[in-house]
Amino acid sequence: MTELLVQAVVSLAATIAFAMLFHAPHRQYFWCGFTGMAGWLVYWVMAQQLQSSKAAASFAGALMLTLVTRVLSVVQKMPSAVYITPGIFPLVPGAGIYDTVYYFISGMNEQALATGAQTVKISVAIALGVVLVLALPARCFHNRLAILLRDRRGS
Repeated sequence: MTELLVQAVVSLAATIAFAMLFHAPHRQYFWCGFTGMAGWLVYWVMAQQLQSSKAAASFAGALMLTLVTRVLSVVQKMPSAVYITPGIFPLVPGAGIYDTVYYFISGMNEQALATGAQTVKISVAIALGVVLVLALPARCFHNRLAILLRDRRGS
């Protein structure tokens, strides 16, 4: 449980730092961090606790990240890009990209191809997760959230 809390805090802080770097609106820093944390925690639980492949965990993390992004963009009345741009930061396979280039430069072509293939799988999984949720019509989120918010106000 402690490890999960550490993962949550670090991913939240890292994503907020990226939101600052990308000049997100000040009032949205926490929500940007929340999107990155949500995606990372889904990835981490799947990869570490459920022993899923990194590509499958990245796909699930990207789905969660993008769902949270779409909901927040409706609730906060902000463009999705405000949340998804910094939020995707924890999922990007930067180490895989670095290792691939390093192995190529070092002449370890077989290792470079293996690492590169894994990195491409992860990248495609992230892209598919994002595209699947972004392809949903906006009215799906507007209608559902309007019903939820109206029900909460009425009770």
